[in-house]
Amino acid sequence: MSPHIGGRSAAASLPRVVQPADLAGYPAVQLMDVAKLFMAILAVPQSAAEHVDALAVPTGQGEEWRLAHAIRRWEATPTINHLLVANGNPAEETYQQLSLPYLRRLGLRRVDGVQLQAEPAPNTGLQGAWIARQVEALGITSVALSVSAYHLPRVYLTVLKALSNRGIRVPLIPDPVPVAPGTVAPETQATAYDLLPGEAERILTYLDKGWVATVTELQRYLDWLWSDHEALLTRAPS
Repeated sequence: MSPHIGGRSAAASLPRVVQPADLAGYPAVQLMDVAKLFMAILAVPQSAAEHVDALAVPTGQGEEWRLAHAIRRWEATPTINHLLVANGNPAEETYQQLSLPYLRRLGLRRVDGVQLQAEPAPNTGLQGAWIARQVEALGITSVALSVSAYHLPRVYLTVLKALSNRGIRVPLIPDPVPVAPGTVAPETQATAYDLLPGEAERILTYLDKGWVATVTELQRYLDWLWSDHEALLTRAPS
């Protein structure tokens, strides 16, 4: 089953907040795989986000700081040609319907190149699939993912899998939002410290279902990224 067709109920069955002790039932080798995934993704220089073709923002959890961060980068970097804003889950109490007036209240001024996902996206799989479709349709050559750090590895693996499923390989740059990990997320009233174990559990579950890139797939992709796009990754910040 794909997260794009029916995965919503499976995703909804996993709580956002779990205790670290709840991961004790997973073998150490699987937990180490998650640690490898996090390390490898976050080792990609986020400074490269200043030099990409597109920014992509998966919204959710009432975390307007995701959008505000991406909009600041978008407005400050006219060489970025596309701003892709993925919709969220209308079932969330903090859900905000996407619109240009809403984004303007967060500081958006440059609207040419902005793409908003019209349909609701109750899970990260639907957001990732939409981002991949935009990359293909618009001929986007590189993408930075602007999202909270605790959620970024799962978004990265989801988008990477969605791109791979469409036969697309472009530089994918992590762009973690600079927000203190003790900041409370409006939707859950939980901090990044609280939410990280749940993200790890979702990655482990979705690995089994084939919804996110595996350790091997990520390693092969990052080998290509570092060897073929070193100039992008090591370019000095503007």
